[in-house]
Amino acid sequence: MSYKKGWFFLMIAASAFACSRTDKAPDVSDIEVNLQIHRFEQALFALDTNDLAAGLARLEAEYPDFSAIFFGQILGSTDSLIAPQGHVAYMKGFLQFPPARRLYDTTQVLYADFSKIEQQFRQAFQLLKYYFPEQPSPDVTTFISEYSVAAFIYGEDQLAVGLDLFLGEDYPYLQYNSGNANFSAYLTRTFNREHLVAKTLQPLVNDLIGPPPGSRLLDLMVHNGKELYLLDKLLPYAPDSVKWEMTPQQIAWLQGNEFEMWAFFLKENLLYSSEWQNIRKYVEYSPNSPGMPPEAPGRTANWLGLQIVNAYMQRYPDTTLRQLIALRDAQQLLDAAKYRPRR
Repeated sequence: MSYKKGWFFLMIAASAFACSRTDKAPDVSDIEVNLQIHRFEQALFALDTNDLAAGLARLEAEYPDFSAIFFGQILGSTDSLIAPQGHVAYMKGFLQFPPARRLYDTTQVLYADFSKIEQQFRQAFQLLKYYFPEQPSPDVTTFISEYSVAAFIYGEDQLAVGLDLFLGEDYPYLQYNSGNANFSAYLTRTFNREHLVAKTLQPLVNDLIGPPPGSRLLDLMVHNGKELYLLDKLLPYAPDSVKWEMTPQQIAWLQGNEFEMWAFFLKENLLYSSEWQNIRKYVEYSPNSPGMPPEAPGRTANWLGLQIVNAYMQRYPDTTLRQLIALRDAQQLLDAAKYRPRR
């Protein structure tokens, strides 16, 4: 153990944080969900470019909600400003563009067999039905967009996942857009198969919980802590390192410095700050947390928010997830949780 500026860095076996807490998962094997996986990218690239207008019409009829978003907002092929030559001509160029064809071929090599991923989604949706019986069970639509969108929710709580943003941490994303901050190494580390289901579920979790109740760091950290708590409930068998999108070493550091992080936010008067530039890296993706040692990852406040939510649920174990979501006052939840990180 080494000491530096009041922070402890504990190197604990990675397996301690890679495992999940399966003992808390309810048995949902009897819950039926009608999950359908729609391979939109396969249907799109199978179209005959010599008769593309008819093929696109059939595809849009089969995928009305998704097509409106994909063609209108993601590719922009139905936008006359982006595609002045028209929708059909634009899509013909896209489907015949060699880099787009290679990208499609790459996704099919990696994701031709979707059965294991489908099983992960199915189990998550069984748990969704267990905790939220009234919630519609989503379908999942796959697509590629030349690295534009990873996942989103559309229609009646349907989920879409861009396979081209899950090609693996070694895929040369920066080669295609060297100035794109979204392709920084600390982010592309999670652009892989292991993180696909968790990242796809995030828009659904965001939608269930709604917007933050305020702009203070405390509001954001408790709100984001609820999202992490709910994601954990839907993916109890996934490693924490996947759900939190942190390395085992970063998780070890968080576990060893919980008291110091909490004291830091209090000392720096950040807990009740609404100055976005001062608090942004503690709640948004970032390679680090300003003012903390280099071992500290970004989004440290979100992890503390999860600990606050955990403390509350331990004190009030009969609270349902709907009731937890309905607790909008972060200060009230913090007070009721009696959160006291140990030194």
